[in-house]
Amino acid sequence: MSNQTLEQRDGFKSKWGFILACIGSAVGMGNIWRFPIMVQKYGGMTFLLPYFLFVILIGASGVIEEFALGRWAGAGPVGAFGKCTEERTGKRTVGEAIGAIPIVGSMMLAIGYTVVMGWIFKYCWMGISGSLYALGTDMGAIGGTFGAAAPETETLGEAVSMMVSNGIFGVGNGSWLIVGLIISAIIMAMGVSGGIEKANKIMMPLLFGLFVCLGVYIFTLDGSSAGYKYIFTLDPKGLLNPEVWVYAFGQAFFSLSVAGNGSVIYGSYLPKDEDLPSSARNVAIFDTLAALLAAFVIIPAMAVVLGEGISEVNGGPGLMFVYLVNVFNSMPGGRIVGMIFYICVLFAGVSSIINLYEAPVAFLQEKLHMKRLPSVAVISVIGCIVALLIQPWTSQWMDVVSIYICPLGAMLAGIMFFWVLKKETALAAVNEGGKKASIGNWFYPLGKYVYVIAALVALIAGAAYGGIG
Repeated sequence: MSNQTLEQRDGFKSKWGFILACIGSAVGMGNIWRFPIMVQKYGGMTFLLPYFLFVILIGASGVIEEFALGRWAGAGPVGAFGKCTEERTGKRTVGEAIGAIPIVGSMMLAIGYTVVMGWIFKYCWMGISGSLYALGTDMGAIGGTFGAAAPETETLGEAVSMMVSNGIFGVGNGSWLIVGLIISAIIMAMGVSGGIEKANKIMMPLLFGLFVCLGVYIFTLDGSSAGYKYIFTLDPKGLLNPEVWVYAFGQAFFSLSVAGNGSVIYGSYLPKDEDLPSSARNVAIFDTLAALLAAFVIIPAMAVVLGEGISEVNGGPGLMFVYLVNVFNSMPGGRIVGMIFYICVLFAGVSSIINLYEAPVAFLQEKLHMKRLPSVAVISVIGCIVALLIQPWTSQWMDVVSIYICPLGAMLAGIMFFWVLKKETALAAVNEGGKKASIGNWFYPLGKYVYVIAALVALIAGAAYGGIG
């Protein structure tokens, strides 16, 4: 029945529509507020070399696997995992139950992202209206503006209590949160080809184009050369530091969005004649280019204003909503630079959040046989309510999901594809539609013995380090 339900839904109509949607799902806040700082912190090329290595590893195994799993099953994680166990044991129940874990992870991450999207929409509007530039370089005003939009509490209970006692719109950033979610929901409600694909065909080229323009402009500013020096630094001794490899791996793993949910469901919308290895390669390349563009904008921009002080700045929301506001407002043409930057961030955020919500939306379509619009409405309402309530606890919420649930979902998807599904079925799923020779000779052992273990390492290392991506 789930396959029949999926056949009633549309899918991606073009190769590049699919690739751009997948790039959009991968290009997120990690590319913007974390990657540049990792590049700077660990010595530029000293970090980039292992990062590139891990991108190749994960792109050539996990990304292909999740696309193939979704397309083979014609379903999201629940249906796909169930079909895997059905082939092996004749029963779907256990697989479907396990498949609920990535769905929960996708929904939880989407809820946290909904809060972040509220911040992004607010700052994008402030950039357009000029009120962001009006803050000048007063760090008290800049920090206070973000603090008002993103209050913090120690526990989830305190967060909910704060929101309820002050009224949902009495604290935090509720209005912009709802605006961001409504716009994302409209895109999702328009369908895969009519909404998600078309939106990404617009947003992704604009994101790359605008980032290139920012990079070229910042290149012309005095002092930017110090930023490029950071990026191109290579310290061979630094490659002996295990921490460099751990964080490079974590950045690559999470940047490529392997979590057993979004890539699986996007794969389920893919035509049978699409070459999966080629698509996975393009996604990995363009996601890496987006991260590099962000680094070539942010690091030199900070060097223009802060000089050597760049080494003292941490990543995360504080970088994007506090430090960079000060940086942009301090440089020539800062109002325009800030406006364009937050428009780019908006495109990255919207493209990611529609991917995260798509997995639970598709779940309602598969299992409850709901139509597209009611499914989007139900998931959006649930996401909105929970996001409004957890606003003061967003950082901790995102940590729980990214440290534990996402790598667990990726590992489970890998186990299902490489260990539960029969080898001949898995290889046929990967090679279906391929224009070149079979990739089975290297792909299957790489995925079965390296990628699945790598996903386990992501889970363990994330717990040990308090997050690695």
